[in-house]
Formats: sequence, C-alpha cells, structure tokens
Amino acid sequence: MTAMPASVDALPQKGSRTSDYDYELPEERIAQRPVEPRDASRLLVVDRRDGSIAHRTFRDIAELIPAGDAIVVNTTKVFRARLLGHRESGGPAEILLLRPINADHYEAMIHPGGKLRPGRVVTIAPDFRVEIVDATPRHTRIVRLHTNGDVSGTIEKYGHVPLPPYIERADESGDSARYQTVYADTVGSVAAPTAGLHFTPELLDTLRARGVKTANVLLHVGAGTFRPVSDDDPSQHVMHEEWCELTSATAKQLNAVRARGNHVWAIGTTTVRTLETATDPHGMVQPYQGETKIFLRPPVAIRGMDRLVTNFHFPKSTLIMLVAAFAGYDLTMQAYRTAVAENYRFYSYGDAMCVL
Repeated sequence: MTAMPASVDALPQKGSRTSDYDYELPEERIAQRPVEPRDASRLLVVDRRDGSIAHRTFRDIAELIPAGDAIVVNTTKVFRARLLGHRESGGPAEILLLRPINADHYEAMIHPGGKLRPGRVVTIAPDFRVEIVDATPRHTRIVRLHTNGDVSGTIEKYGHVPLPPYIERADESGDSARYQTVYADTVGSVAAPTAGLHFTPELLDTLRARGVKTANVLLHVGAGTFRPVSDDDPSQHVMHEEWCELTSATAKQLNAVRARGNHVWAIGTTTVRTLETATDPHGMVQPYQGETKIFLRPPVAIRGMDRLVTNFHFPKSTLIMLVAAFAGYDLTMQAYRTAVAENYRFYSYGDAMCVL
C-alpha cells in the first residue's frame, strides 16, 4: 500500500482560527442608544435542532421558555468607574477604575498612559484626587484615591457611567439606569451583562407566573471583555480574569431543574462563563467562588446550560467564539449574517439572539 505524501495535511477545522469569526458590520448598525421599553428590542431565535432562524420581539421570550425551566441571571451592578480630570500640567486625563485592591487603592486603566507615571496626580474635583502608584504586568496601574469623604460615595458622585468605547457619545443621565439590569444587586462591574438589559420587571413577573424559575450568579465584568483577540491562533490569546460566584443553593437548584428534564437558560455570556467554570466534567454544577479565566470556543463542549440568550458581539472576539461553542460555528455565522442583512442593532444597546 502506498503511503500518503507527508505534505497532505488535514485542513484546519472551520472555526479554529480567529479570522474565521470576522464579519462585515455597517457602522450604523452599532446601537448608540437603547430602545424603549427594554423588551421592545428584537430577538433573533436560532434553533440548533433544525438550523432555523426566526424573528421575534424580546418580550416574546416568555412564550419560548417552558414552565419548570430556569433562567440564570448575573446580578452584578455597574459602578461609575470612569473618572475625568486633569493632570498637573492642565492637560486632560481619564481613569477607568477596574477593581478595588483595598479601601482606597484600585487597579485602573489610564489615559494618557505615557504621561501618567507613578507619582503623578490627576485632579477629578477639588476634593478628589487620584495618585498613580505603580504599574502592573497587565499594563494597568495601581492608583490611590484621595478624598475627604467615603471613597465609594465620592466615585458615585464624580464618576461617569463607563459606556463602551463604540458608543460614541458622552454618558447621559438616563444611562445610569439604562446601562444596568433591573435585577442588578452587587456593585463591581465596569461593563453591563448586556443580555440582561432586555428584561423588564413585568417580563420577569410574567415568566414567574408561567412557572419559570430564576437563579442568580455573580460575575464582575472587567474591561478585558472588550479586549480583541490579536493572534489568528486563538489558543495564544491570554484571557482576562474576572471574579465570579455561584452558591451552593444555586448549584442545587440548577441540578434539580435538569434532573427533572427541564432546561437551564443562561442569560448572557457572563452567565455562561460562570456556569462553565462551576460545572464538573459530568455536567453537575458545583459551588464556586473565585477568579475565572475560562475561554470557551470550538471544539469545547458546553456542559452547564441548555439554552442561551445573548447580544450580538464583536467580530473576532472571544464572545462570538463562545456562542459558536454552543450553537456551532456554521449556524453562528449564518445567524450573524442574517442579523446584519435584517438590520438588527448590535452590541451593548443592541438587539438579542436566543439559541435553542
């Protein structure tokens, strides 16, 4: 028998390269403001069983979730992490607080980084100054907040809503409530878990009345969620760390739902990352508290959930790869092409997709 030539290699699987997740998106499709009311946004319904794609309104999701199923939501709350001030020279400066280190020290991203070396001070207000203390291996800074009052209260007083950079406007008064889920509870995020932005109190009441359960997890979203994948080999991407928690009560609740033959619906990619961090190889959800750097992409198998609700994500991002790990590469990219063709609104304030 003649051996195959060594030069004949197996072609890389579709979805194995970062460039496989590129798509064309007209700039006007990037939502700059949310629709009102929240649940009036559009919903692209993707069915993995037959590959069908349907167009609904988000409030119709109540018709798609059967009694006995559970929705899992991330109850993190966005804080006013964006601080605008001026340097000692008088030039403008911007500081994005990422997470607290202790009572008055934070990890932060700063601009302009080259002019704000350790020892420099940015004045936010007469009673609020930020001192640059040190640099970190992650190219962020450790800063110290100087204020006469309560640090958290001062941040809320002078800080701005940390809208994503693709929303090309200053934050407005309405963003304080609108860039926040209605069930947000625990402060710690610099970006909203955006799939949850579509739920209204009335829609949640409707789901409860229909016998749908609600379970809570917590993941504090960091600025790394916007970090692009720069290498065409996604295995070379260094994933950002985010703190998450899934309690023993939630683990017990979700395992019971699936044991009855019902489904777990993950509301957003942050919820998926929390669930998969906490799920063992046998598909059982375990309690978890700590950092996660989980990177979900094909051919990784999703074990801890059965249905997905998510917004539309950046081309070549870790989040679109996560969707493909659950929905399959071909169906995911088909859904995105359909959403672009049908004029769906994209990203944080955009429309949603439901994967059955």
